[in-house]
Amino acid sequence: MSLLSDLSTLFSEAFSGVGLDPALGEVVPSQRPELAQFQCNGAMAGAKQAGRNPRDIAAEVVATVGGDPRIASLDIAGPGFINITVTDAALTEAVESMRSDDRLGVAPPAEKRKVIVDHGGPNVAKSLHVGHLRPAIIGQALKRIMAFAGYDALGDVHLGDWGTPMGQLIAELERRNPDWNYFDAAYEGPYASDSPVTVDELEELYPTASQRAKDDPDFADAARRATFELQDGRPGYRALWGHFRRVSVESMRAIYDELGVTFELWLGEASVHERIAPMIERMRATGAVTESQGALIVEVSHPDDKTEIPPLMLVKSDGAYTYGTTDVATIDERAEAGTDEVIYVVDQRQSLHFEQVFRAARRGGVAPAGMLLEHTGFGTVNGADGKPMRTRDGNLPRLHDLVGDVVRRAGERMDERDLARDHPVDERARIAWMVGVAALKFGDLSNHRASNYVFDLDRFTSFEGKTGPYLLYASVRIGSILRRTEQEQIGPVSRLTGQPDRALALLLTRFPEVVDRTIALRAPNHLAEYCYELSQVFNRFYEECHILSEPDPELRASWLAVAELTRQTLVTGLDLLGIDVPDRM
Repeated sequence: MSLLSDLSTLFSEAFSGVGLDPALGEVVPSQRPELAQFQCNGAMAGAKQAGRNPRDIAAEVVATVGGDPRIASLDIAGPGFINITVTDAALTEAVESMRSDDRLGVAPPAEKRKVIVDHGGPNVAKSLHVGHLRPAIIGQALKRIMAFAGYDALGDVHLGDWGTPMGQLIAELERRNPDWNYFDAAYEGPYASDSPVTVDELEELYPTASQRAKDDPDFADAARRATFELQDGRPGYRALWGHFRRVSVESMRAIYDELGVTFELWLGEASVHERIAPMIERMRATGAVTESQGALIVEVSHPDDKTEIPPLMLVKSDGAYTYGTTDVATIDERAEAGTDEVIYVVDQRQSLHFEQVFRAARRGGVAPAGMLLEHTGFGTVNGADGKPMRTRDGNLPRLHDLVGDVVRRAGERMDERDLARDHPVDERARIAWMVGVAALKFGDLSNHRASNYVFDLDRFTSFEGKTGPYLLYASVRIGSILRRTEQEQIGPVSRLTGQPDRALALLLTRFPEVVDRTIALRAPNHLAEYCYELSQVFNRFYEECHILSEPDPELRASWLAVAELTRQTLVTGLDLLGIDVPDRM
């Protein structure tokens, strides 16, 4: 347990002892650190419950816990706030406990739940663009943080690899190459193992086919027929679709690798196609599915809805399935696999769609009552004009180009600061990549996921201020201090001498709660902010506590232990955000 949780347990028992709800004993970091280290505000809420004076309740609680050896001082402020300061012995013990724990004090969950983070969501045959940046970065961070905390967490890219766009591509290719054996209905194979189209060709075909379907009714009909026959299993179309998917996935993997993003599952809409029909029959048996103008729908509105929630369409009047259908079928697949939670890291503008899908899955008996379904929405990446980023020709910037721009600018910034100039070429390139990716990821994750933010290349790549490069440099600097003293004994943390080392020790002990809050709120910006604060507080500690020139060997060893734990905590926090830290610069 962490120091903060230990104190909360202590005060919860005290509130229970005076006949009040133990939950009132929650202890939090003090909002007035010049007065105390922690505070408990439960007396005010307890007063409302019990109809008593809050200061009287606070006084009873203080009298109960005042004899605990971890407590240095207690006082009551205002209407009943309890200010708490712990002893240096309690603080050093908490820090030492973190040092001996690979998990840095983060307690495992009471139940190891299986979690799928559904993020990425790119479409087959289209290049990854800036719109795929936030789900990749936020989803990766949430997955890594939850896995560190003890959840069985997996990431699923969940490709858009089925439906109308695939039929449009097939129809466009047939229009251009009618003699290909893929379009001969009588031919059933074998088909070539190599794709007849490249990723670049698919990227040209995709918008062309989409526009043609809008302009040409006959082509639109052909695309719908191709979609139906693809999903019905026509061999030539299935073979062609397989090529689309393979070359697209190869390209996506390369770009996600550049960004340092990995997925355990490379599934998509097509993976659930065979389960859709039997699932709909099960849903019909529950009475959840009704017919409307030849289509099959699920009514999902509630009497207390403040806004209209339209029904979810499962089957169109022409027999085709919708995106909502495959999303419900994916929930069915995940429920069958024993998944406890599914977190959808998707643009917050899709909130209505997910509300419909989740309600339909519940009403139709697809999602078990204990299965958590949550849409974790995010805002947009905007340009300097405050609008979602676009290139000069109006398209979304390609993700590969964006990563390349950031890494190049990171290299220039390193030159400006004369960093890594004497390193081998390969190592310097690797460091520049780390700095660039850190700039990109921290520039995103330092904002709350639901907010829009402006993409500012110069600010993100700066080594000053709240940026990824600043945090990498801070981590490397601590590592440099430790290397200069690597022949010396480190620790234990035995003495705290003043405000700088106490402030750093207190902040270090907050790491478990920051991880818990990040998971609870699905908000990596809390961990990002903590990493930045930790680097700042360490810098103040290092300026005032002169480790390298301290003549007292015990105090020097104690400070080195604090520095070592700071680096471990900072590197761990950045790693959980998906940011790699170089050994040197």
